[in-house]
Amino acid sequence: MTKKNSPPPSLTHLDAKGQARMVDVSQKEHTMREARAMAEICMLPETLQLIVDGKHKKGDVMATARIAGIMAAKRTPDIIPMCHPLMLTSVKVELNVNQARNCVEIIAICKLVGQTGVEMEALMAASAAALTLYDMCKAVDKGMVIQQVQLLEKKGGKSGHWQR
Repeated sequence: MTKKNSPPPSLTHLDAKGQARMVDVSQKEHTMREARAMAEICMLPETLQLIVDGKHKKGDVMATARIAGIMAAKRTPDIIPMCHPLMLTSVKVELNVNQARNCVEIIAICKLVGQTGVEMEALMAASAAALTLYDMCKAVDKGMVIQQVQLLEKKGGKSGHWQR
């Protein structure tokens, strides 16, 4: 079943007193879970061409961004409060050049078998890859724009399959 933008359930990271808490997932079933998120970074055509041609003075910008995304997914609970440390079984970060729009489109896919979802890890991977592209290219293009950071799809768990 695919759920599309249904209203949010009650907030689970607050206890009865309104205090922050980490959700107890110990009673949840282990299921296959997957999340797909995206981000994009748009830049000057000259900046994108430097990346595409592999002529950026900082080296392989795309490879560095891909590694940063994977590392960020693995470190999500260190950055986002209340996120559970997860045993990720797969993290993929795809970077696709869209020369018509002068953008690099980033898709991050995270998987695991576990008791909680991997949406935050996928969002973190896509975001970190975009931020790394910005960091590596800011000397030649400070006007780059990171946009469209969003969850595209999640599978598994009690809530099932959700797709944007």
